[in-house]
Amino acid sequence: MTRILARGAAVRVFLAFAFGYFMSYALRSINAMISPALTDEFGLSNAQLGSLSSAYFFAFALMQLPLGIWLDRFGSRRVNAFLMTITAAGCAVFAMAVDPTMLWIGRALIGIGVAGALMCSLRAFRFWYAPGRQQQLAAWMLMAGSLGALATTVPVQMAMPLLGWRGLFWVAAGLVALSAAAIYFLLPSDEPLVPARPGESQWAGYRIVFATPYFWRFAIPAMMVQASFIAFQSLWIGPWFREVLGMDLDTSARALFVFNTVLMLAYLTLGWAVPWLARRGYSTISIVVTGSLVLIGFEFAIAWAGGELAWLLWLGVAIFTTVYALTQTHVSLAFPEHLTGRAFTAFNLTIFVAMFLVQWLFGVAVDAFGDETGGSRGFRYAMLLWVILQLLSVAVLARWRVSPPQHGD
Repeated sequence: MTRILARGAAVRVFLAFAFGYFMSYALRSINAMISPALTDEFGLSNAQLGSLSSAYFFAFALMQLPLGIWLDRFGSRRVNAFLMTITAAGCAVFAMAVDPTMLWIGRALIGIGVAGALMCSLRAFRFWYAPGRQQQLAAWMLMAGSLGALATTVPVQMAMPLLGWRGLFWVAAGLVALSAAAIYFLLPSDEPLVPARPGESQWAGYRIVFATPYFWRFAIPAMMVQASFIAFQSLWIGPWFREVLGMDLDTSARALFVFNTVLMLAYLTLGWAVPWLARRGYSTISIVVTGSLVLIGFEFAIAWAGGELAWLLWLGVAIFTTVYALTQTHVSLAFPEHLTGRAFTAFNLTIFVAMFLVQWLFGVAVDAFGDETGGSRGFRYAMLLWVILQLLSVAVLARWRVSPPQHGD
């Protein structure tokens, strides 16, 4: 049921979805820069800060199962535009917060609203673009997301004295509303909808997806490696730069800017490289396993490193985490078309449940391993623990010999 779009429409569709994902990722990452202001105003501990930021992931994860059903029934345009209006409302609640509870509610509403920012686009891409473009488009969407993360570094640091963190969220509310309008009015239509098979309920599709071992072969490492990276990028890398490496706010903002620039360029490069790698016989599994092991090696070095140049090791993490852009599309293409939305959102659910847990539990580990000298030891020991857990998860991908489901299943 694929209907390839004409070039002009294809570019317009991609840009509309990419702007929505840009805003989604910016809102995901902004706490890494505004966390000192939130901590000062509301007296938050590391564990409380992790819980607040993970409200986004908690709400996001709760939305994934109904989102998959809505996508398969109503299509990407209507679902994404509606949800982005909820994001705008969440930004407004966050901007007006008077206590940590109201912050948590605003953050959760944002998580609900952006729950479809990537999934809606990937589902639409499957039906509007050629199969050989799928992983390339996924990498470029993640490039747009990393550009959103980039916008929350030096630009946010420069805007803070003028707008404050509350003013930034009012600006975000307006931009998100604009994104919702663009998605609804600029897209040509909803992509083709694939009806469920006779006698099959919408929820039964999830039982098929979750019962497939091949799904878990990729989901388990994604839950540890990819989820941990996003938890670090969206919160803990900022405190690491300041508390472990002793950077001030301006220096850490510049380092985060470089970090997210490298990430964006790495996604761009991966998007161009995917067809080249496929033509030369490199499998998704071999690329992901190799990239994961190199990434974990950088994290092991980060746990021990100090000095002015230690932050450069994070650039290696940014480069090699991009291999996980290939996994979600790879797994979803293993399922038949009528399960497309549910395959995407089931995979996303596992990742975002893990992000919620990682972002919270990493803060708990930092507090538990810390001592009276400050948080540096706590951060380093927590990272070493995460290195071990990630190695175990990559072993699942490398050693669990299960095959993809047949397309007609």
